[in-house]
Amino acid sequence: MALESIRYERGSLCILNQRLLPQQLRYEPVPGVQRAWEAIRDMEVRGAPAIALVGCLSVAQELVAGGGPAGADAAALAAFVDERLRFLASARPTAANLEREAQRLRGILERGARTPGVTAQQLRESVIEHMEGLLEQDRAQNRRIGAHGAQHLLQQLPPGSGATVLTHCNTGTLATAGYGTALGVVRALHELGRLQRVFCTETRPYNQGGRLTALELQHDGVPVTLIADSAAAAAIRDRGVHAVVVGADRVAANGDTANKIGTYQLAVAARHHRVPFYVAAPSASCDPALPHGGAIAIEERPARELTHLQGLCLAPPDIEVWNPAFDVTPHELITGGIITEWGVFAPGELRQALAERGAAGGP
Repeated sequence: MALESIRYERGSLCILNQRLLPQQLRYEPVPGVQRAWEAIRDMEVRGAPAIALVGCLSVAQELVAGGGPAGADAAALAAFVDERLRFLASARPTAANLEREAQRLRGILERGARTPGVTAQQLRESVIEHMEGLLEQDRAQNRRIGAHGAQHLLQQLPPGSGATVLTHCNTGTLATAGYGTALGVVRALHELGRLQRVFCTETRPYNQGGRLTALELQHDGVPVTLIADSAAAAAIRDRGVHAVVVGADRVAANGDTANKIGTYQLAVAARHHRVPFYVAAPSASCDPALPHGGAIAIEERPARELTHLQGLCLAPPDIEVWNPAFDVTPHELITGGIITEWGVFAPGELRQALAERGAAGGP
């Protein structure tokens, strides 16, 4: 059974506290929005899809418990939900998914508020049901991402041969509702019997690759090797890596992509060694309103995450620190393509492809 980042049934939301992994496997309750905001900010839950899911479901928790305005004012309910989602989005601003889902919910609420005869209670129930449906929607999208990515990657290889993949950060069941985005591609290859091995970087300074990706792939029986971030270029050159596949927290209109810090240097190394570089992300991570990656807000994390490891100081206590959580990979380095639930697209094709499909999605 795969590890779960989120456990939900109406009236109960729990998250796997990923700060405690791999030493402890502990699920903690999230009764409402304030606790969800803290969990997102402190990276107890992380990964753009999982952040959006926990954010939305925490609002659903409050609505189920009777939170928000009393009475039959649908407009007041819409304002309440919008305020809670805006607050949640402030916890980690780089990821697009929660913001995009908030936009969809605003549309649902605005249409409901304008519909004659719709009560606040009916609108409340429709919003709760929409949020609850996002879990299965995310799993289904991830499986499509995995299938599209695996098929595209295998077309670049000799018939019947297996693929060796390098990935970064964590993009699997612990970052989503299940299966994963970039790790969804890895899982699809494994299910087809066409995965030779996946190399996962440790992903300093927060070690999501070492603590999370290595844990969940080993748990699921996927052949995985952990490497230091500084070994990635050598692994591409010396260990027969066929492709680099990473996730994304936000994709700009031109295909520039924000992902965990260290992604950009992997793209540079992949280009040098003529290895295809893929980005796997649901359409909800794509932000056509941003013209290029320079417009993406990049979150900076506390210095202590870089200077300390599990309470042990690794650097002079007064050293100046620059600790961005993400970097931007220019679209021209995404040579394999951007893998979405709709297929694999060159960065320059993505905006039109999403527009044709209505940019449908979920977190």
